[in-house]
This record gives sequence, C-alpha cells and structure tokens, in this order.
Amino acid sequence: MSTDTPESRRKTQIDALLLKLPGVSARKINGLDAYFVSDKMFACISGHGVGLRVPAATATELQFSRHNVVPFQPGGMASSKEWIQIDRADAAEYEKDLELFRASIEFVKAARTR
Repeated sequence: MSTDTPESRRKTQIDALLLKLPGVSARKINGLDAYFVSDKMFACISGHGVGLRVPAATATELQFSRHNVVPFQPGGMASSKEWIQIDRADAAEYEKDLELFRASIEFVKAARTR
C-alpha cells in the first residue's frame, strides 16, 4: 500500500517550505496538519488550501485583492477575522507566498495569548 497520495505530496511540499523557517514546528490538531511558532498555530492545511493567521485588516485586504484568498472555514466552520485561506492548485506555488507566511509568523509571535 502506497502512502504517496496527492494529499501526502501536497503536505510534503508545504512541510518543505514552512519547516525550514526558524522556530516552525508541525503537528496534527483537530485532524488538520498545523504549523506552529512559539507554540501558537499560524497556518494549517485545509482542503486544497492553507489557512493562515494574519491581522484582520490584512485578511480583508487580501480577500478583496487576490482571487485565490478566501475566508478560512475548516470543515465548513467559520473562523475568526484573522484567518484566511490561500488556495493554490500546485502546492509548490506557495513559495510565492513566503513573505506572507513570514509576516504571519511575526504576527502570531507578537500576539498576546488569549
């Protein structure tokens, strides 16, 4: 039985991008492959996209300015205004969002624990 599915290849490509960033770790949470910095989640894989935590104003701006950014709704559940989902058919293209991932990491590290 092979574990080389489109989903596993996608996760491998996203892992390769995000786990090379300083302080980033990965683990499963509520069935989602999630990425953490300072023990706080900043990103996760959901469906054909990656959920990403950013300031609410940035989330709104990105949803209006980019065709591949939508509100993050894991499993159809609404999430906070600080979460967006970036959809890319080819996971290798998340490299184009590297600065956004870095900004998310800094935002999450600076956020107060609620």
